[in-house]
Amino acid sequence: MVAWTWRFEKTDGTEVQPAVQPEEFTTQGDAESWLGEHWKELLAGGADQVRLFEDATEIYGPMSLHADEA
Repeated sequence: MVAWTWRFEKTDGTEVQPAVQPEEFTTQGDAESWLGEHWKELLAGGADQVRLFEDATEIYGPMSLHADEA
């Protein structure tokens, strides 16, 4: 089974623990929907950007959680 996971980072790429613990997602759409629901809490909790992985492969990132930069 393929697992889609998020990596949460500061702007310098340092990994941080997310304020909201994600599950392992079975589709990219589920992962992106979850992020859409929780990005404000993640940002408030200290994450500045995210990267999306399909198993060990980075799909995209870093993607800023700061709305004014989107």
